Amino acid sequence: MPELPEVEVILRDLAPAVVGRRIVEVRIEPGSERLAALYPPRELARQLEGRRIAEASRRGKYLIFRLDDGRYFVVHLRMTGRAVIRRAEDRERPPEPFQRALVRFEDGSELRWADVRKFGVWQIVDRLVELERRLGPEPLSRSFTWHALAQRLAGRRAPVKAVLLDQRRIAGVGNIYADEALHLARIHPATPAGELADDQTRRLHRALRSVLRQGIRNFGSSFRDFVNAFGEEGRNREHLRVYGRAGEPCPRCGAPIERIVVASRGTHYCPRCQPSARRPAERARRETAAVP
Repeated sequence: MPELPEVEVILRDLAPAVVGRRIVEVRIEPGSERLAALYPPRELARQLEGRRIAEASRRGKYLIFRLDDGRYFVVHLRMTGRAVIRRAEDRERPPEPFQRALVRFEDGSELRWADVRKFGVWQIVDRLVELERRLGPEPLSRSFTWHALAQRLAGRRAPVKAVLLDQRRIAGVGNIYADEALHLARIHPATPAGELADDQTRRLHRALRSVLRQGIRNFGSSFRDFVNAFGEEGRNREHLRVYGRAGEPCPRCGAPIERIVVASRGTHYCPRCQPSARRPAERARRETAAVP
């Protein structure tokens, strides 16, 4: 699933191409009706057609397009969604692989939606209250200090990785960047969140912001599905320290990276740099397959 850096990369590509432009056609292909939330597909198209996009932004893993009537067109890529912009002169090129919908603008350009697994969601809402209620703070915001992170972790017995993945606690962090931040901070992913000392929380705060910014600078991490708004893969995969690298040497100490399951998610870490006090139980859960 695209995480904060990937969605931010798409936003930065899309914003100059769509802000200020009027939507003239919306088409959702047969069989892709589940894409439309709150409205049937034809009604969603009717609500969007004729509207101009006034502003584009991101909240967590959501793309948000404010319409000229004050409402919001909210998009979530989910597992395999792709939002690709094509210029007017590119309209004759074949549809994107697994294309499910498109939004055509008055200048002839198209926002094409492709989704292998059809989990993506489009919705139109009057206000963002419900969305804000479901999301924690933005980890790259100025207000997200290490004290703010400490408050999110305090009293939590769940593994620190599980708390990082909880969108109600912190918005936008997923499996890739949680693993990367915990490795950089030298914290075992199964450590109870509420047991982190202040120095660990400070390290985690710095590490989390560092890996997210690195992901944005490198245009996102592409494995199977993520591409930017021009259909290009990101370059951050080659900069990942542990995620997807089970069996490879740790870039810090050289010990083999291991893969375990934490919070029902495949988790990559270095047993030497990120030691656990619960090694026997951990070994019992360790997966032998080095599959990312």
